[in-house]
Amino acid sequence: MHDYLAIHPEVAEALQARKAVVALESTIISHGMPYPRNVETARLVEQTLRDGGAVPATIAVLDGRIRIGLTDDDLEHLATSKSVIKVSRRDLPVALATRADGATTVAATMICAALAEVPVFATGGIGGVHRGVESTLDISADLDELAITNVAVVCAGAKAILDLPKTVEYLETRGVPVLGYGTDELPAFYTRSSGIKLASRCDDPLTVARILRAKWQLGLKGGVVIANPIPQSAALDQGMIDGAIAQALTDADEQGISGKEVTPFLLSRMEELTGGASLEANIALVRSNAAVAASIAHAYAELNTETALPPKPHLTRTRPWY
Repeated sequence: MHDYLAIHPEVAEALQARKAVVALESTIISHGMPYPRNVETARLVEQTLRDGGAVPATIAVLDGRIRIGLTDDDLEHLATSKSVIKVSRRDLPVALATRADGATTVAATMICAALAEVPVFATGGIGGVHRGVESTLDISADLDELAITNVAVVCAGAKAILDLPKTVEYLETRGVPVLGYGTDELPAFYTRSSGIKLASRCDDPLTVARILRAKWQLGLKGGVVIANPIPQSAALDQGMIDGAIAQALTDADEQGISGKEVTPFLLSRMEELTGGASLEANIALVRSNAAVAASIAHAYAELNTETALPPKPHLTRTRPWY
């Protein structure tokens, strides 16, 4: 299984020492933002993690291997290449076997992070149940991944273009805890609230870390969503967002956009309709999520060093990581 993993030396060293490591996805670089804002944001988010005392582990599939931690050249390649494919759970085996370059979605990033035993992951927003699911059956693979893979995901809720009430209901059905971080409501990505009441609220990273440890020590498989609202200073007007979403969804329908092309199209169209405001909000919330993830990863690492366990032997590298 681990023959497909290539762990960056900095990340491997941090994992062996049981220090804080935070996974980052790469779809946001290749399919989520225009160049050069995508690579600038990737570097800013990595620096935010470092400033918070955590080692960044941006994940992608390159040259037939899952890369846990990327170089600056790797980030530039993902940001500029037109041949990088979007990789979710179903796509991982194909991308690895064909040596395709792939940017990992939330679901694929969770799988890869779990393989490397990185328990905390920061992203912008998770996928979810799409509007009109009654006729399309379009439900993101992210939700089922959260039900089976032991990685905590810090996000600003699900992307606002989705059906948020159905997304929360699906997560509840699959037994995925959704923790409001400093909030009693599910954040709505570009705005701080959705009107959807959450069952659990946490106001500090140590409480979140204790919940993660309790869940996984009980053998309750699956992740946890830590829903962190966008900073107030970066939040957008609800009316403007609702109007832009409605127009973007109409445009997608008229152009026959479907499948995994829907979300990138909608995000790009939202940027156009909001005059770039949605992109700036996206960048702000990703950085905020990274800062929260760093604090949670640090608290979780501290909890798990109390038993003074020895280094993990399988993380000792016997071959080059690249």
